Amino acid sequence: MGTVVFFIFAILAIAAAWGVVTSKNIVHSALYLALCFAGVAVLYVLMNADYLAGVQLLVYTGAICIMVVFAVMLTLRGDIRESNPENKVWGWGAIVSTLLFVMLALVILTNADWRILPTPWTSGGSAADISLLLLTKFMIPFEAAAVLITIALVGAVLLAKGVKVSNESK
Repeated sequence: MGTVVFFIFAILAIAAAWGVVTSKNIVHSALYLALCFAGVAVLYVLMNADYLAGVQLLVYTGAICIMVVFAVMLTLRGDIRESNPENKVWGWGAIVSTLLFVMLALVILTNADWRILPTPWTSGGSAADISLLLLTKFMIPFEAAAVLITIALVGAVLLAKGVKVSNESK
């Protein structure tokens, strides 16, 4: 039964990713992106990576997709039905993606050392272990990423509003 559920959500994630690339409406692309992230979160649950599934839902599906929708809504001008005209050349992207996938598959499948871990993972992987690392050893990079994302969002709002920054020191 787990294999059937895996294939259902894997196909859902791939179909949603295809919708992101081929949709002419950029808001629909953002919503397909959220669906793709949610499908990947279910795949994490099937692999018993509950913490990663929670992070996937909260950070990517929740925060990133909402930020993308807000950025699109703040910066979009004109007709929304044809807001993503760049997807007319998706054929080249499909060809390059297929070639890259084949090349990576050949490299991975021909090198036997990459198929298994050199040493087994012995450290804990629970939410408590990961949160302890995020709040102790990796606290500075974690906070730096949060500040960077906040600055990017403020910059997007300023660009969307068309605020002119005056330079009084000149």
